[in-house]
Amino acid sequence: MTASMTPADRDRFEKCLALAAQGATDGERAAARAAAARIAAGAGLTLAEATRAAPRPQAARPTGSPPPRRPYSWAQPREPVRPITVAELLRQKAETEAWRRRASTAAERRRRQTRAEQDAYTAEQRARQAERDRDWAHTRGGVAGAPTEEP
Repeated sequence: MTASMTPADRDRFEKCLALAAQGATDGERAAARAAAARIAAGAGLTLAEATRAAPRPQAARPTGSPPPRRPYSWAQPREPVRPITVAELLRQKAETEAWRRRASTAAERRRRQTRAEQDAYTAEQRARQAERDRDWAHTRGGVAGAPTEEP
C-alpha cells in the first residue's frame, strides 16, 4: 500500500476485498468490488495496484482472545493545561467590552426608534381627540348652549 491510503481506508479496502471474494450473491460481490475500486481511486491507485499491495483477505480469523478494547475517552491522558497569559485575558476583556458597547448602542437605537414611533402615535391620537372635542363643543354650543333671541 502507498502512504496515501490511510489506515482506515486500508481497513475498509481489505473488508471490501474480503466481501468481493466471499459475498453471498453476485450483486453483493459486484458492489464490494465497486466500493474497493472507489477506495483505491481515492488513494490515487488502480484497483489492481491496490490489490497487489494489500494483504490477501483471510478466510476466517483465528478463534482466540478477542481484539483489545479501545480505552474510553475519559481514560485517555489529557493534554497538559496551558496557562492563559495576561495579554490573552486583556484581549478577551477588550473583546467582551467592545461587544457590550455594540449591543448597548443597538439597544439604545431600538429604544429611540420605538420611543419616536410611540410619540408620533400619541401626537396623532391627541390631534384626533382635539378634533372630536372641537366638533363636540361646536355641536353642543350650537344646539343647547346657543343664546336664543326672543322678539
